[in-house]
Amino acid sequence: MTDSSQTEPGKLRRTLGPVMLWGLGVGYVISGEYFGWNLGLPLGGTWGMLVATIIITVMYVAFTLSYAELACAMPKAGGVFVYAQRALGPFWGFQAGLVQVVEFVFAPPAIAMAIGAYVGMRLEVDPRVVGIGAFLIFTGLNIWGVKQAAMFELVVTVLAVTELLIFIGVAAPSFELANFNHNPLPNGWGGVFACLPFAIWFYLAIEGVANVAEEARDPQRTVARGFGSAILTLVVLALAVFFTSTGVAGWEAIVYEKPGAEPSDAPLPLALAKVVGKEHFLYTLLLGVGLLGLIASFHGIILAAGRATMEMGRSGFLPKPLGQINPTTQTPAIALLANMTIGIVAILSGRTGEIITLAAFGAVALYVISMWSLFVLRKKEPDMERPFRAVCYPVFPSLALLIAAVSLVAMSWYNPLIAGIFAGILILGTAYFFVTQRGNDSTH
Repeated sequence: MTDSSQTEPGKLRRTLGPVMLWGLGVGYVISGEYFGWNLGLPLGGTWGMLVATIIITVMYVAFTLSYAELACAMPKAGGVFVYAQRALGPFWGFQAGLVQVVEFVFAPPAIAMAIGAYVGMRLEVDPRVVGIGAFLIFTGLNIWGVKQAAMFELVVTVLAVTELLIFIGVAAPSFELANFNHNPLPNGWGGVFACLPFAIWFYLAIEGVANVAEEARDPQRTVARGFGSAILTLVVLALAVFFTSTGVAGWEAIVYEKPGAEPSDAPLPLALAKVVGKEHFLYTLLLGVGLLGLIASFHGIILAAGRATMEMGRSGFLPKPLGQINPTTQTPAIALLANMTIGIVAILSGRTGEIITLAAFGAVALYVISMWSLFVLRKKEPDMERPFRAVCYPVFPSLALLIAAVSLVAMSWYNPLIAGIFAGILILGTAYFFVTQRGNDSTH
């Protein structure tokens, strides 16, 4: 095992323990509790969104307890890219890496828009300016070093979880079933399928834990613990936040600040304002600490995205400079800067819902390919060392694969334009793959 103080040139530094991995796993995702999921409510109402959330929760629990097998067996920064390449060959490895990059590169700009919305509830400022500023600051922190980045992530994640627990405690006594059941299915049961991308947002990016496995101490043991503790924390928080916030004054109150307004990127402050008023210190606390929850995910996914893009460059599937590691900080500086540039362009579009949906397309495609890879490797390499084995195999991996595949089809049906953009990215990527890999059989 590489000692963290003796890092080889071009290698990532091993500094992360199980608590740090829990902090990263929860931190990647926790902004999904603070915003984004509420954008599904006009499509499905409380009942439609609840059914979608239960389906997606089952998928994520099954997926996480299966994906940990791959992450512990092959602790590499590329995550699913590495697993699919080994199981399915270079072409599918490339596709896996590409959909992972789509997920991790497009999630941060959506979160940046919410950071801008939270700041905008107290200050008169363009949310896009705030989002771009956040990108510059946190890309810089990630370039500085992974230990500093992970320690920051752990601190803000603990604060964000604490704030969610305070919100749940304050809002729960005001829960009324009549509010929860008001206009519960505005578009009928078909709205369940339209809600899927926003239910996915509750948990999107937890698989990023696998992308820092190369920087974990004793990854064969600590990665599984990080995954398991993170998904348990997130399931409890997601369901509690969903019920308490929608039960305060009905779902419309946490989607629209006032009738006829644009959908809000700050649902929890809207709910809390109904309970304690905007002048109460708890409201101000939620805005402040809630901002840290968004920052935790924003910063954490930037961290994972840098590793995902770096591994594609390091293996020659994207331009080689993306795979370079800064010799001083041992961080993927060029990959981080490239991801930031794409994120800023997405922020300037101002379309939070569409960006969330595009990231969700990348996520469910990743889940399909990774579970397929798990099944293939069990047959192809039965003697591979597997320090952690998928729970309830083959039931859980099959369940995760089935729900992810159905979600991909349903999302394409309800979001044909975003599906077309996602397909266009895959087609362009495939063309790039064949042009650059022709006659090159050497893959790492």
